[in-house]
Amino acid sequence: MLICVSAALLLSVDAVYETLHRALSAAEPLIAGHPYLGPIVFVLFAAVSAVLAFFSSALLLPAAVYAWGSTVTFGLLWLGWLLGGICTYALGRGLRGSQHRESEISRKFDFYVRRIQGELTFAFVLLLCLALPSELPGYICGYLRVRFRTYFAALALAELPYAVGAVLLGAGVVNRHIGMLVAFGLTGAALSLLAMRTLHRRLNQSS
Repeated sequence: MLICVSAALLLSVDAVYETLHRALSAAEPLIAGHPYLGPIVFVLFAAVSAVLAFFSSALLLPAAVYAWGSTVTFGLLWLGWLLGGICTYALGRGLRGSQHRESEISRKFDFYVRRIQGELTFAFVLLLCLALPSELPGYICGYLRVRFRTYFAALALAELPYAVGAVLLGAGVVNRHIGMLVAFGLTGAALSLLAMRTLHRRLNQSS
């Protein structure tokens, strides 16, 4: 929400928007000159952003929307996030023997693993994917040996609204839709909070 509101405030300054528009115009021929490498790099960046919490592909979205349009950007972003989710699932399956859990991500990982009991249904895995940062559900489901098809189906469904929202935000930056940026920030924050509260309520009921 803070990022969206900050972007809206910056875009309301004519000099900032004109600088952004010049940068996007300069980047377009570079992207267009690499019709195959460009999409591959974007998908890889999106995949890495789904694996590492501190890495984000959000800064690339305005340039991608400007160069390829919203539909192509959505498809590439969704594909990248799915590939990243598969990677976290595979890494999660190898975490059982790991003793190095001192990072903030590891503490969050342990918090949820200790509270999840029994077989994880599709609905619960979907809630995990909606409520938690993108890298955590894959690690958790891989560690708990959730069936891959259950995890992948939930991941694909959960990432759809996030991918749509991210692309619309990128389009909002490109087209200077300040009201849309603020509205998406507030809506995204509210829905994320609702999903997190629902998940913790479920965990408290099962513990």
